[in-house]
Amino acid sequence: MGNFELQKTQSADMESQSRVYNSISHPFLFLFQIVQWLLDKLLSPNPPGPSTRLGRPRIAVIGAGITGVTSAAHCIGHGFDVTIFEAGNSDQLGGIWSRVNNTSSLQIHSIMYRFHPSVKWERGYPDRQQILSQVRELWHRYGLESRTRFNTKVDHVYHDKGGLWIVNDPSQGTFDGIISAIGTCGEPKIPHMPGMDKFRGEIHHSSRLTGACSAKDKTMIIIGGGASAVEALEFAHEEGAKKIYILARSDKWIIPRNPIWNMLLAMNLFGQETFLSWIPELLLRKMFYRDLEDLAPANKGIFTDTPMVNSDIMEKLRSKRAEWIRCDIEGFTERGVKINRRAKGVPAGGQGRQDEIEGDVVVMATGFARPKLDFLPDSCFDEPYDPPNWYLQTFPPNHPSISCINSTYKNAIGTVGNWHIGIYTRILLMFLVDPLTRPSPFWMKRWIDMTRMLKMASPVGPFDFFTYLELVWWFAFCVAFNPFRWKWALFVFFGLGFMLPRHVVAAEDRIRNGLGVRAERNSGEDVGLSL
Repeated sequence: MGNFELQKTQSADMESQSRVYNSISHPFLFLFQIVQWLLDKLLSPNPPGPSTRLGRPRIAVIGAGITGVTSAAHCIGHGFDVTIFEAGNSDQLGGIWSRVNNTSSLQIHSIMYRFHPSVKWERGYPDRQQILSQVRELWHRYGLESRTRFNTKVDHVYHDKGGLWIVNDPSQGTFDGIISAIGTCGEPKIPHMPGMDKFRGEIHHSSRLTGACSAKDKTMIIIGGGASAVEALEFAHEEGAKKIYILARSDKWIIPRNPIWNMLLAMNLFGQETFLSWIPELLLRKMFYRDLEDLAPANKGIFTDTPMVNSDIMEKLRSKRAEWIRCDIEGFTERGVKINRRAKGVPAGGQGRQDEIEGDVVVMATGFARPKLDFLPDSCFDEPYDPPNWYLQTFPPNHPSISCINSTYKNAIGTVGNWHIGIYTRILLMFLVDPLTRPSPFWMKRWIDMTRMLKMASPVGPFDFFTYLELVWWFAFCVAFNPFRWKWALFVFFGLGFMLPRHVVAAEDRIRNGLGVRAERNSGEDVGLSL
């Protein structure tokens, strides 16, 4: 009990640190809060009571970040038992958000980051403390404390003789389905660069600045040009750094913190560059970059890479307190970093001029190592149907009882919650409860082939980049393609628990048995029975 009380206290502290706007003086925020209240009442599945007996299927959730906690809450809310396996301790509940700086905040509008219907944001761009408090609130609300096994690293997942899943060893029990929610950010990645040991100042990773780095009146050099670099810039600015340099090897699009912009870009059904992509790119250059248009990528479309979302960065650059430099890092010196400064359009490693940037602190905004899915069976990685080239990018063709939610994607616009975590979880529940909805490997591979064909003109791999509307199309196709899934539509898309048609499935069992099609499990295999 001591651990749980400590966690509740931490949650309360986090909430108290978050800034709460006055809803009366902010009418749009007030409306947003009413909408959130309605969505909670209409779409949140009821948490089970203390004496509620949860049934099968039983789900193993790997990872206790936002995706893991959310998917587990959906399973519990619809009456299915669940166990969460988390490699870290209880301090890492919340995943990557538990390991970033206190100055970190949401880059996109929170209307697109409502990872569960019960989430209630107090403002448009909540900070780390409020995000973690919402994760803990969800964890407590659905009674996941007793179902979370901390300090349990998953090394191996395999079938037993009856076709049920074993996590690590039989002592953990058996499971009907697996949700891998390990995310895309593992341990901080700090590449070794020549001369690092000679530098007289401090070197920190961008995720480990709070409590370890003082930037006041110092010159900070940030190596990297992605979202981590922007967060380090915000930390340095908040701390009162005298001068900030961002050394970026490659160009990335920056879009404003504006929900209309964010939603419009996420509405690209094709999930790739089209003949109309020049329109948002031109508007961004003229309306957002303006006098800093030189920073906009020269040869990279906006629908080829995940853009950074930040409105303030342009003003920081215009104030001259921060400077963005396109360059290659050649090594460290005693006083700073030696670079090859390049002009716009010159590729990485191309011609430039030598320069040295002097500073007191170097921040390595070099991202995180990607977690491995190698604990899954080898049959999940058969080429050319290996991740991210899976059915709905989440289900390995040989195992529709496995769903790797938010663990396989590379780049996208609008992938972080709002709706799709619940849909992916409920699709898995549909597959497990109703054998006739479960796709066979043949049809799962044909969907992958079809998506490849539709995105033949994509400048990147067919599954390397997608937008939120393309994701919705994937879901719609998944339900509409198979008539046996039609009865599940309201459950899959909106989580309406009373539409969980178990009685219909029971009636279909009699038909299946009469046709000689039985939902028996094959040893070591969970192939679909879909017609």
